[in-house]
Amino acid sequence: MIDEELLELLRITNGKLFHREGRSLEFKEQFNLAGLADYFRDFAAFANNRGGFLVFGVKDAPRELSGLSEKSAAAFDSVDPEKITGFLGKLFSSEIRWDAVSIKIDGKKFGAFKIYEAKTKPVISLADEGKDQTLKNGDIYYRYGGRTQRILSAELQAIIGDRINANNKAWIERVEQIGTTGPQNALVVNTTDVMSKNMGKPLVIDTDLAKKLQFIREGDFDEKEGAATLKLIGDVVPVNAIEIEKEVERDIFEKYPYSALDVWKRIQKLIPGVKQTNVWKAINENGLKGDERYSKYNFRNRQQEEKYNATGLVSNATPVIYNENAIVFLENILKAL
Repeated sequence: MIDEELLELLRITNGKLFHREGRSLEFKEQFNLAGLADYFRDFAAFANNRGGFLVFGVKDAPRELSGLSEKSAAAFDSVDPEKITGFLGKLFSSEIRWDAVSIKIDGKKFGAFKIYEAKTKPVISLADEGKDQTLKNGDIYYRYGGRTQRILSAELQAIIGDRINANNKAWIERVEQIGTTGPQNALVVNTTDVMSKNMGKPLVIDTDLAKKLQFIREGDFDEKEGAATLKLIGDVVPVNAIEIEKEVERDIFEKYPYSALDVWKRIQKLIPGVKQTNVWKAINENGLKGDERYSKYNFRNRQQEEKYNATGLVSNATPVIYNENAIVFLENILKAL
């Protein structure tokens, strides 16, 4: 799958590279082990956003597929995943998940790192590293459009808000699970040793723990050394009655009050002389459309929304509405140009 993704990123259409650098894509001409600190900076930036690709073998100005030199290709092939992961663990506060892939196109070799969105954000630099301190202790890097830089306040606040909301949601789900049987009748299990205590009551098992448990029926024992195993008396039945109530937004326009035209007018007042095309370009390059931190699709009917939830595809005619975070983000990006 990663090979196919890289082939798509290197696709040529009408003699030109179809994809441009943006929020999830960075091109570099050659790979150099001496530049690891610079690459790690991009790793952290992608991880703090939505993930992305760092692709080697693409020439700049004009942007064309030059391929890696023999020296660069050998250096890329020599990358030790275990060592790189170890470096990342020492340099950053949270785990950065990544993969490496290389392919050949018309006899030319290309390499890429795929960086995944971090599970725990923000990813913070823990040390000074690299030439001229490319990485600085305490810095948080973020991917904006086609560049990596220190995070701005709006995105940092959004990351902190998402973390708080995720924690609150987890607590709500746990309480709702207990509520289905009543606190006096439920045992919440989060460690394997608790399982050995037969309470004679229904058990609400932590989802992560349940995945690790092996259930066996009485009289049908097949020991598997080292596995956490339960003796099953009767049946284990899923509790379908547990339903997490979906939060319904009563008025979407209170959270996202601006149309695309409203956004353009606001930015024009904040940055006199800015071109409308630059605003649209910044929105597209930074993936603001459909990112609920900044915008939301205003579907015309339930069928459109259900299709989007199932496939991730949305009609180009679907209006997008924006919030104040989008205004702040675009102002910061466009002022820096």
